[in-house]
Amino acid sequence: MIEQLFPNVDWEKMWEATLETLYMTAVATLFTFLIGLVLGILLFLTGPKGIYQNRISNLITAAFVNIFRSIPFIILIILLIPLTKFLLGSIRGPNAALPALIIGSAPFYGRMVQIALAEIDKGVIEAARSMGATTWTIIRKVLLPESMPALISGITVTAIALVGYTAMAGIIGAGGLGNLAYLDGFQRSRTDVTIVATILILIIVFAIQWIGDILVKRTDKR
Repeated sequence: MIEQLFPNVDWEKMWEATLETLYMTAVATLFTFLIGLVLGILLFLTGPKGIYQNRISNLITAAFVNIFRSIPFIILIILLIPLTKFLLGSIRGPNAALPALIIGSAPFYGRMVQIALAEIDKGVIEAARSMGATTWTIIRKVLLPESMPALISGITVTAIALVGYTAMAGIIGAGGLGNLAYLDGFQRSRTDVTIVATILILIIVFAIQWIGDILVKRTDKR
């Protein structure tokens, strides 16, 4: 029955492409979370009314975030081809997509982190400072726990965006479902291949959102 509905689909290749998409999304999400967290905390701490106000540091960090957050992803991939080739020796395959995926999404998530931290009650931070807490203690004991639901919600949105980015990266040979949908589906006029790839991408997106919603509910203290 499935073979009749989707006669052109090579299920082994589809499964391999799905694993490549999951790999790119998972690795990029992990590094995006870590780098974005650092960027967001730095923006928050060095910004106006921050614990360590530093106009120069804040301007440099904000400039980096704004520049790379504003460049369209498909253009960013092209711009980073020399760097990707230098780091990995190739511009094809799932690993080759990772630099663009991470650099393109970490600044976006960094802004979300900054917004989440800005919503924390300033009284809680001041109380921790008055008790002699160090900056690292405030970050670990106050900022991260208080903003955790928003941080998880933000990384969920970012991870879903990364699934879309992997599809775009597939057009230039990064592998994954986007690559399969474009090469085997669109270019060869095999609509069923494109449909199956799209359905699998939607399933991945729904799964990420479902997991994110569960984690947000578990960490929300309200």
